[in-house]
Amino acid sequence: MPSRSLLPAFTAGVVAAGLSIFAAHAQAPAALTGQVSSVAEGPMEGVVVSAKRDGSTLTISVVSDKTGKFSFPASKLEPGRYSLAIRAVGYDLDGPKTADVAAGSTTAADVKLRPTRNLAKQLTNAEWLASFPGADTQKKALLNCIGCHDLDRIVTSTHDADEFVQVFDRMTGYYPGSTPQHPQRLIGDARRNLGAAAGVKAMADYLASINLSKDEVWDYPLKTLPRPVGRATRVVITEYDLPRKQIQPHDAIVDSDGMVWFTHFGEQFLGKLDPKTGRVFEYPLPVIKPGYPIGTLDLETDKAGNLWIAMMYQGGVAKFDKATEKFQTWKVPQQWQTDATQQAFLTPTNSHVDGKVWVKNSDRAQILRLDPATGEWENLGSFKDPSNNRTITSYGIPADHDNNLYLLDFSSSNIGKLDAKTGKLTVYRSPIANSRPRRGRVDEHNRLWFAEYAGNAIGMFDPKTEKIEEWVLPTPWAQPYDVVTDKNGEAWTGSMLSDRVSRLNPKTGEFVEYLLPKTTNIRRVFVDNSTSPMTFWVGSNHGASIVKVEPMD
Repeated sequence: MPSRSLLPAFTAGVVAAGLSIFAAHAQAPAALTGQVSSVAEGPMEGVVVSAKRDGSTLTISVVSDKTGKFSFPASKLEPGRYSLAIRAVGYDLDGPKTADVAAGSTTAADVKLRPTRNLAKQLTNAEWLASFPGADTQKKALLNCIGCHDLDRIVTSTHDADEFVQVFDRMTGYYPGSTPQHPQRLIGDARRNLGAAAGVKAMADYLASINLSKDEVWDYPLKTLPRPVGRATRVVITEYDLPRKQIQPHDAIVDSDGMVWFTHFGEQFLGKLDPKTGRVFEYPLPVIKPGYPIGTLDLETDKAGNLWIAMMYQGGVAKFDKATEKFQTWKVPQQWQTDATQQAFLTPTNSHVDGKVWVKNSDRAQILRLDPATGEWENLGSFKDPSNNRTITSYGIPADHDNNLYLLDFSSSNIGKLDAKTGKLTVYRSPIANSRPRRGRVDEHNRLWFAEYAGNAIGMFDPKTEKIEEWVLPTPWAQPYDVVTDKNGEAWTGSMLSDRVSRLNPKTGEFVEYLLPKTTNIRRVFVDNSTSPMTFWVGSNHGASIVKVEPMD
């Protein structure tokens, strides 16, 4: 399948900008340095300073240290004029707003900040949730809202409770990859579940109590999170703009050649970014269910390095051969197809063990199994929690080294383990009640790492001890989406709400949290272990960009 190259190659300077940071980086020559300060605080630690060269699609960001100093490595900025931006909640940039970088020299540009006149515009979703009055149970219901838009869309609205009920009814008919700018309607009788009518009414009443339906200003104080300090300031962040604002990079992973592959949540393409040149390619995915919403979610690899894609409401899965640049697709058998058929997740990771690829059908919470060699499908049906006979609604189906399947129950705190040979399901419960586990990875020790979305925690299940260990994130309302471990045994996750990337040392329980330069709706997380130190990658699902985080240690 031919691809479309969407960006020209950048100059050799951008090639240099894609290089990894090494431990000796602190002594490397700087292209641009300065100090961040304000009248209120003097020198300011933890301010994200961003530089974008005129005409470029790359934005490089660093963070000021405890003396307010910031420094851009010479390897990251080629000569040219750069626009400067900052992120420090409560402040705006007062000057300068540009800087000229010349080859072989260091440009000095002190950055002055002034108090912002519009704090509400700067708040993250996590800060809005911290600001809202009410019980945590009321606030947690809003965790379902930020898949398509940020919470400021709710709090700046003037809808009363009755109008919110009408909005909810309309939203149940939208495809999950919809955004306010690019909505897609579901087909036929397919609808997204909002729960019982009483709960819907209670949520409508609550939203009408925290928005602007009764007054022109909010009647509660706006709370902010602290800026990064210490190790959290020792990082370089690179953001690669994608060529269209409509692109939603849901899952982003790096292959052995250093190419970044990503799924489009709202379009029928597989994307590829070459970080060395900045070129972006799109490979058109076949439409196998015409007339139904387009867009893909889960992106996985098999042992041979082929890319596998969950095709959502197209009702099937696809494999992409990088050598031939061709797709092969498998459609769910017609007898199991409905308007609501949805393949959000698949697991080919250990399919070499028995030749089977696991596939999730969100319609009726079915677990399917595909034999790619024969094209035959099995439908194992849905599974029940033996303690209450409630259907397990998994959000993520990672497989262990023997291709046994884990079901991460997004409606409870359950982790189900399905034996591939016997079909027996064993259910384990995390200590945090109603933690809503999701996504996750199996590490080299065959342990399952997963995000606890409603528990604001990282979880790890060890099949040898059959115990679950948990680490609560230090930032409230971070609500992680996914977890991956690196070659040193540290666990990484990202937040859909706080715009922070969290790094956990499980041996000490220490977290380091890196603040990203912009609002970043993080989904799948990935660590590239081929660099030293390792590099963290994620798609900005609502920002049409790919983000690389390079810690200095």
